[in-house]
Amino acid sequence: MSRSVSRGLRAGAVALVVAVSGACHRAPPAPPVATTRVDLPPSYLFAPTDIVVHAGATVVWTNHDHFTHSIHLTDDGGNSMMVPPGDSVRFTFTRPGLHHYDCSLHPHDMHGTVTVLPDSGRAS
Repeated sequence: MSRSVSRGLRAGAVALVVAVSGACHRAPPAPPVATTRVDLPPSYLFAPTDIVVHAGATVVWTNHDHFTHSIHLTDDGGNSMMVPPGDSVRFTFTRPGLHHYDCSLHPHDMHGTVTVLPDSGRAS
């Protein structure tokens, strides 16, 4: 094997290792977004995924996808609300803490959290 072919193979192997290790790196999760609105765009996800609200806030999920999804509140009695395309559902969070939810139809792809802070004492 010639020296240039050997160098080329070595460079290719190094490039492959760098590409694979870069693909395995995950960005840190984004911090929760202060909002009471979550969209379900046509991509099997919640946007934003993680939100923060004050106790007493009503969160609205709106389905902009072409498929029916659900909001399954896993930490709040397992309440599940179906959301056909174009519809919205609401839930009022009264208990401070971290609340998990998913789409019971697509739980591996669609999940999120609502961090509920103690009531701010402000009038709504």
